[in-house]
Amino acid sequence: MSIDRPWLAQYPAGVPEQIDVDEFSSVVAVLETAISQYRDRPAFSSFGKVLTYGDIDELSRQFAAYLLCELKLKRGDRVAIMMPNCLQNPVAIFGTLRAGLTVVNTNPMYTARELRHQLVDSGAKVLVVVDNFGHTAEKVLADTQVEKVITTGLGDMLPPVKGAIINFVLRHVKKMVPDYRIGGSIRFRDALKAGAAHEMPQVGISHEDIAFLQYTGGTTGVAKGAMLSHRNMVANMQQASAWVSANLQPGKEVIITALPLYHIFALTANCLVFMKFGGLNHLITNPRDMPGFVKELNGVRFTAITGVNTLFNGLLNTPGFEDLDFSGLRLTLGGGMAVQRSVAERWKKVTGCTLVEAYGLTETAPAACINPIDLAEYNGSIGLPIPSTDAAIRDEAGTFVAPGEVGELCIRGPQVMEGYWQRPQETAEVLDAGGWLRTGDMAKMDEKGFFYIVDRKKDMILVSGFNVYPNEVEDVIASMPGVLEVAAIGAPDEASGEVVKLVVVRKDADLTAEQIKAYARENLTGYKRPKIIEFRDELPKTNVGKILRRELRDEPAKA
Repeated sequence: MSIDRPWLAQYPAGVPEQIDVDEFSSVVAVLETAISQYRDRPAFSSFGKVLTYGDIDELSRQFAAYLLCELKLKRGDRVAIMMPNCLQNPVAIFGTLRAGLTVVNTNPMYTARELRHQLVDSGAKVLVVVDNFGHTAEKVLADTQVEKVITTGLGDMLPPVKGAIINFVLRHVKKMVPDYRIGGSIRFRDALKAGAAHEMPQVGISHEDIAFLQYTGGTTGVAKGAMLSHRNMVANMQQASAWVSANLQPGKEVIITALPLYHIFALTANCLVFMKFGGLNHLITNPRDMPGFVKELNGVRFTAITGVNTLFNGLLNTPGFEDLDFSGLRLTLGGGMAVQRSVAERWKKVTGCTLVEAYGLTETAPAACINPIDLAEYNGSIGLPIPSTDAAIRDEAGTFVAPGEVGELCIRGPQVMEGYWQRPQETAEVLDAGGWLRTGDMAKMDEKGFFYIVDRKKDMILVSGFNVYPNEVEDVIASMPGVLEVAAIGAPDEASGEVVKLVVVRKDADLTAEQIKAYARENLTGYKRPKIIEFRDELPKTNVGKILRRELRDEPAKA
């Protein structure tokens, strides 16, 4: 059905209503166009080492040739990439895509349990992993379909002396590389060398091919792979590019990439959008080290930066940040979680650049709404639907509601995923026959077409921009012998927006909060671990026994 689009009248000058998704046949076509236009321009930098677009061309060809000619992978096979931001990452991503294969982005901080699920669910045949996390992979490989593991040290693509020093310090001084042994594995540099002995086969890649399996949680607590086709990714790159193009100068952009490339936000907004403009992605490997992060920014005349609210807040509260050179900064894009007004206002004061809030989901590759880039100041909105995108607010019956009324935010556009990998039922629950994606977020639209998030329909907890699903946390903690019942909810936190709070009914009266936290450390990634633990005699429930998380969440407000 047709809908009103009041937001079109608010579009910045030069932003089209529709984008041309057919301009590029695949993400690979975008890459190869950038290579032909910007071959000698810097594409990625890390620890002082720069790879040009020409370098990315050569190295990704070698990696693709290794996958196809040495490992004999077939079109559509999955390759899991488990590493933080480092030079090997874009080489592996683009090499995998050029080979006609699907990238399975894998959080390197996963516990063995989480990694096992993702590798098994995706059916990945190859795992590329940084040494720091090899010990986790070693624990689960026997349970998966992985046939080959490619390992690498963080310093392996740096100049020999510097790289050796970094690898030595990480392993022997900082003790950040636990020992591991994976039989039959090959080093990343050796894989490239083996690939260089072959010509990269020409592989036909179409819009319909799956470029990425991007894992995201769900109401069941089981991580699902959002199937993002080449069309989805090209569409979102075209949409975001059209939105920000007036602020960018081809061949002259330097974007700070502190968000991990395994996260859909940085993958599209930084890696793909800025690739189209011949930009340089300055990779930050460990943004949690704020003093080190600020030190790295010193001397870099960057023009753009993306992040989540906690990252911007952390930078603003780190000594030396205010003294950096912001004269080139023209674009600051915030997403992944709500941007706080106090942070946005302070960012503008310190940098002179408006912190522009955007909204998206893994399922929308990710951008759906973005505020005008020429916004004078923070407005509390998630922005306007971007070109070729429809957004609507619907009630429980699926009826479109009037401006100002609250309902579920639904999105339709060429960036909406193909569905969840091998999960037709879960796909049908969020994607209807008309192409509308139910986001699970409660929102409203004003008369001008700006959208505002009001609340979350699901019980999701948002920790520093990462989704935490209560069922998953509860499942893990409930497996402890001393736990009778458990509920996980979000508790407000100044640093991360929210933290995980557990309300526990004990089976063993001697069970302590520290024992629960220790168990969580073994089984949950850092951001999913409970920070607050409260013990009770019983939990509030419905008449059929369902735990009322909302009642637990609302209690402080009633007090």
